[in-house]
Amino acid sequence: MQELLSLPTPVRLLGLSGVLPQVLCLGAAMLVPSVPENNAPAAMGLAYAALILSFLGGLWWMAALQRGVTASAPYILAVLPSLLGWVALFPVALGFDNVHSALGFVGVLLLLSPLVDRYLGRSIPLPPGWVRLRMMMAGGLGLLTIALALV
Repeated sequence: MQELLSLPTPVRLLGLSGVLPQVLCLGAAMLVPSVPENNAPAAMGLAYAALILSFLGGLWWMAALQRGVTASAPYILAVLPSLLGWVALFPVALGFDNVHSALGFVGVLLLLSPLVDRYLGRSIPLPPGWVRLRMMMAGGLGLLTIALALV
């Protein structure tokens, strides 16, 4: 816990507040019955989750770049979240009502994302407490995204 507290307060507070849009989407989905004509909360939750995946890839890319990493693996890992989030949006963009399946897929990707941080932490020095915070952020957003898939 002390490592987590070593991170700047804005990093902790703003990072953890990243679950709030998904909380709102989940609340809206629970208040308004999900019907094909009104799937807005689920679609907005999917868009947010895919956006955060892309953001994570950017963090990984920059961490590797700042440390002068020349191996391709970290950069490949950094591009995957954007590509997978983009693919998850296909069914919705094409008009299919698969938003809940896509939410489940993206939710699982979010839950798994701290594994990349741990992997990168072997070759790139990360701030103390970062992986723990990432587990909390990804766990919260991933579980909320999966919950939204089930509503």
